Amino acid sequence: MTLTPDRTTAAGTSATGTSPAPAPTSADVSEQVRETARRAKVASRVLATATRATKDAALHALADALVAASAEIVAANAVDVERGRAAGTSAGLLDRLTLTPERIGVIADALRELAALPDPVGEVVRGSTLPNGLRMRQLRVPMGVVGMIYEARPNVTVDAAGLALKSGNAVILRGGSAAASSNEVIVAVLARALEAQGLPADLVQSIDRHGRPGAVALMHARGLVDVLVPRGGADLIRTVLQESTVPVIETGVGNCHVYVDASADPTMALEILLNAKTQRVGVCNAAETLLVHADAADGFLPDALAALARAGVVVHGDARTADLAPADLEVLPATDEDWATEYLAAEIAVRVVPDLDEALEHIRTWTSGHTEAIVTRDLVSSERFVAELDSAAIMVNASTRFTDGGQLGLGAEIGISTQKLHARGPMGLGELTTTKWVVHGDGHVRP
Repeated sequence: MTLTPDRTTAAGTSATGTSPAPAPTSADVSEQVRETARRAKVASRVLATATRATKDAALHALADALVAASAEIVAANAVDVERGRAAGTSAGLLDRLTLTPERIGVIADALRELAALPDPVGEVVRGSTLPNGLRMRQLRVPMGVVGMIYEARPNVTVDAAGLALKSGNAVILRGGSAAASSNEVIVAVLARALEAQGLPADLVQSIDRHGRPGAVALMHARGLVDVLVPRGGADLIRTVLQESTVPVIETGVGNCHVYVDASADPTMALEILLNAKTQRVGVCNAAETLLVHADAADGFLPDALAALARAGVVVHGDARTADLAPADLEVLPATDEDWATEYLAAEIAVRVVPDLDEALEHIRTWTSGHTEAIVTRDLVSSERFVAELDSAAIMVNASTRFTDGGQLGLGAEIGISTQKLHARGPMGLGELTTTKWVVHGDGHVRP
């Protein structure tokens, strides 16, 4: 059962009229989070042996429950959105926070798509019979308990729950204050649906009520939480990496680049640029920097800058970009800060580069290792771009917006890893498993 704190009145008494309970100490919060993790560990053992049919039926039930509760979820989400607007939250982040019946339908469809995907648990990664007769297999198995710390993304609550369920894991969620009302309702809906399917409600739990001390306690729950995935801004990710004793899979910020090569088709390049920058600005796979080969600049940049302006995008550019801008368009001088910035807003940094070498060097200097895109008709340029850059995803003649679990056929993603160990890029079902060695012998002993 989920515990909720007493509601207090303006006078400082609880809603029942009695004196409020003392504020919990950090030790109290730590123990409550550890107890949450213990329940998650027990629940994960139930799911670890569940059949695919059981898990897929549960995913469909979760999807149906979310759609049925759309009005309740949207009402709670409106509280979060209004609170964010009053606090001056940017338009991009407000868009990320906002849920509508249509968006809830899309989120539910992602759960149904997960149900249609193969179950990773039990997959044989490799296997053979050794010369001595031992039969060995390496199998995919669930992680166990997955922790998630994220910001202002109520859709992640559902994605994390669905991916954890299909991959045989329990999940503990810390979704942050910005989406607290939305997440409270969503987790309750998911818990009821799980119980209706005969599965433990403790498979999906939230520790939002414990605030930041709860997040710290989750980071320190080593031995009970098997892996922690932070998803949010640079400060959040850095804090989790520095603070956590639980193993962390780093999901990085998205300072993503679009490079328009000398041979690029201008029409294709413009369509890719506008999609990458404006289709949804407050997401990590949106383009933040445009690089244009000097030989393509005169024919491409004036129209591109005008199109960006019509879309409401503020341009930070170098001197050559400013020279090529339409007379009525202001280009703000770009600085090193702009080249390094993940705007998550209707802003973009633009630079004209003399050649592919300079484009590659610029990206290597400023990238966050997320996604880079090249628009080109030159095979050598595309092959160099792919081979010489070391980001998690490289797009050739395609928008950066495709670095997404759903778009790449993974059903959904728990985050986009920019590290190199275990998982890299969109993290789907396979990335939420580990492996186990199973060896069969016939009385074998080691000589």
